[in-house]
Amino acid sequence: MAKIELDGEKVTTYGSLPSMDEKAPHFELIKSDLSIGTLEEFKGKRVIMNIFPSIDTGVCATSVRNFNKKASELKNTVVLCISRDLPFAQQRFVSEEGLDNITNLSDFRDRNFGKDYGVEIIDGAFEGLLSRAVVVLDENGHVIHSQQVQKIEDEPDYLAALKTLV
Repeated sequence: MAKIELDGEKVTTYGSLPSMDEKAPHFELIKSDLSIGTLEEFKGKRVIMNIFPSIDTGVCATSVRNFNKKASELKNTVVLCISRDLPFAQQRFVSEEGLDNITNLSDFRDRNFGKDYGVEIIDGAFEGLLSRAVVVLDENGHVIHSQQVQKIEDEPDYLAALKTLV
């Protein structure tokens, strides 16, 4: 379990992020068109998982914009923006913002991703949502970087995540 903060209050996540060099756990998440997206779809590509509580908060929206911009500069890399928002809300946001270098995925249906990746918040005001975290995978699906952001209101360390890919 990770101890993180939300507006100065301590909250806990379900577990811990996958370890360095570990094979990332399988997932089945919901795409914007309501089809199922799996980790296997991205085999052979480098993957940045931008995980966050809700697209309708300022910091979450900023992280999506920033990773969208940076993704356009990276070869053989996909950015997955993962939350428990409904796919309709995720799609609305990227459409309104004109973002096209990310893939939205939602853990709203079976909620296994939050548990398997150790990012489900289990207490406090955001209980049931995903914590802010970044997990970067190599082409073989192994973890090469992970960050559990300690204060939910803080942005992730974009540079640390991106430098593992250059």
